[in-house]
Amino acid sequence: MASSPTSRVTRSPWEGVHGTAMDSDRHYARHWHATYGFGLMQQGAQRSASGRGQVDAQAGDVITTNPGEVHDGRPLGGPARRWRMVYLSPAAMLRVSGTGDDFAVTQPVIADAPLRAGLLQLFARLDAWEQGRMQALGCEEALVRVCGELVERYGSRAVPREVGGDLARVRERLADQLQNPPTLDELAAMVGASKYQLLRRFEKACGLPPHAWLQQQRAERARGLIRRGLPLAEAAAECGFSDQSHMTRVFARLYGFTPGAWRAAGLQ
Repeated sequence: MASSPTSRVTRSPWEGVHGTAMDSDRHYARHWHATYGFGLMQQGAQRSASGRGQVDAQAGDVITTNPGEVHDGRPLGGPARRWRMVYLSPAAMLRVSGTGDDFAVTQPVIADAPLRAGLLQLFARLDAWEQGRMQALGCEEALVRVCGELVERYGSRAVPREVGGDLARVRERLADQLQNPPTLDELAAMVGASKYQLLRRFEKACGLPPHAWLQQQRAERARGLIRRGLPLAEAAAECGFSDQSHMTRVFARLYGFTPGAWRAAGLQ
């Protein structure tokens, strides 16, 4: 395997669906996606903390994440690992499989040979589509089959993370002030607690401490702006990063690819 991270953002024929192909020794910080994610550990192994506990994934395992689920990842038993993912927005998941907002995949790591075969077919067809050798219909059939198997065998209603009251207002204020975030003193005053108590309560409710949550929100907001065509430097400034290099470092730490790679994918 490569001793330095390599990554590729892959396109799809549909709005709200993209993929990644990763070969990396990187230790990923805790983060979340606004999408469903499922894919295949192709080589090596990974250990990660997820919203469903610490898990180990071996080559051949299917790996999944739900929207908003905080997770991380690092190599296990070797210097690196290789994996591939498909990500669907909740709206795209609804179009494909008819699930609602309360749908969740119940297992972060799945050993399932038919599901693995379906993912391999999906990846092969998406690659062929990008190369002009496959029509969208063939890709859609493979995507629907994989999503249907996940829903049928590993789906459940999500148990929502309760973030209400004062903490909800704290989170909303952070999201509204990406360029000039409030201080811990201001946030603590909003909940009538000490700064330490705020940190503990916020991390328990949201999965990340306030600054890490803010960085994640900035990155997610920037991904949307870049996808809509905003230049990288302008997206960085709009989302509160100190400069474009700062945004690039955060993208690489959280997602494993750069804002430039995200832009080059030309996603819908």
